[in-house]
Amino acid sequence: MANPPTTAEELIEHLRRRATSDERVLDAIASTPREAFVAAHLRPYAYEDTALPTEAGQTISQPTIVAIMTAALGLQGHERVLDVGTGSGYQAAILAHLCAEVVTVEVVDSLRRQAEERLQTLGIDNVEVLPAGDALGAPDRGPYDAILVAAAAPRIPPSLVAQLEPGGRLVVPVGTREAQELVRLTLRADGTTEEKYLGSCRFVPLLGPEGFPSEVSET
Repeated sequence: MANPPTTAEELIEHLRRRATSDERVLDAIASTPREAFVAAHLRPYAYEDTALPTEAGQTISQPTIVAIMTAALGLQGHERVLDVGTGSGYQAAILAHLCAEVVTVEVVDSLRRQAEERLQTLGIDNVEVLPAGDALGAPDRGPYDAILVAAAAPRIPPSLVAQLEPGGRLVVPVGTREAQELVRLTLRADGTTEEKYLGSCRFVPLLGPEGFPSEVSET
């Protein structure tokens, strides 16, 4: 068995074997310093293939999951992409390398501000970081060619499907609070949809009208 990755170069080779052969996605991950999105004491672990804790009880996703979700969007470079759940800003930074414009929304204001600062520090200027509003996503900025959701929903949110352009793709974890399946939904030109299941995963829950009810124990 190969040793687990501990450097950026080793992680990219690991992802090439385990997650995707899309070289544009791998190049975007290689160009995004994961250590810039985690706390100082976690930087020695930044290139391990594991989720890491961040502020406000959130996580920065496992690189394999990031690679799979990003590749599933099938980005070519011209698209407008919605990123639901900014978190640390890591996923938005990777998307920024692959499309024309990213709109990302975050419900926790401290996370949103920190993510915006990180992106600015890295010179990433095609990402708009917005506070999450009453409506899921950012419908007033849509429609979008692709939407990625970094929080688990009990079902595919209809309001996000409504924010897709014809031919657009939505990738979202769907299931219970404890376990989910990654789903890619494609909106066909005739308004019908096609779903593909991409494997099991575990994300923090999406809270709100199309997510899970808030619990006192959750931050």
